[in-house]
Amino acid sequence: MTLAPPPPVSSLSDVRLRLVAQPTHGLTPRRIDGAWWPRSYDLASELPRLLGGLPHAWGQVSSILVDGAAWSPFPGRLLVAGEVVRLRRTTSQHAPSTVCLLAPGRGRWDLLVVPPGATKAEAERLMDGTDGAVADSAA
Repeated sequence: MTLAPPPPVSSLSDVRLRLVAQPTHGLTPRRIDGAWWPRSYDLASELPRLLGGLPHAWGQVSSILVDGAAWSPFPGRLLVAGEVVRLRRTTSQHAPSTVCLLAPGRGRWDLLVVPPGATKAEAERLMDGTDGAVADSAA
């Protein structure tokens, strides 16, 4: 597989992301760790914004699994902020669509993907459905 060059990014701070607080003290973790509202289905252009907006405590995300039917074609690897990120497709049907982020030694995070074409009201409703938001970088 080839390595795609990083796309130009206007601003990493304009990521539309809401994360939820995770339970502590041995409780079962949430299935969904937050919601992400990309501006398009072009994964190669959207990922730098998403990864740039994640908490530093999450570490370096090295692998991402997405619903293959939802996104435009993308390479198997992408260079983001000088780091190689492996991109994989799943063919299973997700309802709703999610993106799975993996950081070796740090963990796994699953984000609900709000459709890029959603209205602001629809996106807010879906993102609020993740309740317990601890970070909101929505522009």
